[in-house]
Amino acid sequence: MVGEHFDEGQQAWLAGPTGLTWTPGGVPISRRFEDPYFSLSDGFEETKHVFLSGNDLPARLVPGFRIAELGFGTGLNLLATAQMLRDNGLRGPLYYTTFEAFPLSKAEAAAALSAFRVLDGPASELLEVWDDLGTRPVSLSNGLSLEVIVGDARQTLPQWAGQADAWFLDGFAPARNPELWEPSLLQAVARHTAPGGTAATYTAAGRVRRALDTAGFDVERVEGYGRKRHMTKARLR
Repeated sequence: MVGEHFDEGQQAWLAGPTGLTWTPGGVPISRRFEDPYFSLSDGFEETKHVFLSGNDLPARLVPGFRIAELGFGTGLNLLATAQMLRDNGLRGPLYYTTFEAFPLSKAEAAAALSAFRVLDGPASELLEVWDDLGTRPVSLSNGLSLEVIVGDARQTLPQWAGQADAWFLDGFAPARNPELWEPSLLQAVARHTAPGGTAATYTAAGRVRRALDTAGFDVERVEGYGRKRHMTKARLR
């Protein structure tokens, strides 16, 4: 029974569904934020364009590279990272730390990821350890280490002892989930970025770009994916 053997972190991770609706194409929509978890056209291709290419990956990868993320969601960005390692014959260690306030259930994640058959291998591996997420780091194939930090990132990120070489800023749309785009949180992102580190996000909202600039990033608006005309890339000054 949940709560009988588990610590607080695991209880938070296993707390239950956030509440989803689904498009006819199988894309999960958050009821809390009324926003999709990934692109309605092709979430995997969006992730590769925005977060991998947006952070100049895999070209920058070296052993010990550190990725951090705001908004774990279905785990799609992690799986795209795992597939990138596999496709390029790369091995870690690569450290992936992600901050998530409203974790999905294993069943929800499995349903969402079932649309991406190219990711079946990495997805199966992730789902096998899904119930352990939020309680301890887990080791995945190709030297990929995953740690999920559960809770409001405005509280958990400032307490994090780590730094990242690349950030995936993947909260829901700023208009619907403004908490993950607050200037103070993006300043915390900057403080936890290694010298010369980067960040990328699908949004090109002016207030997000201004907040990143104020936090210490050089900010660039570039071509977005699909219907999004623009996205944002940033590099710590």
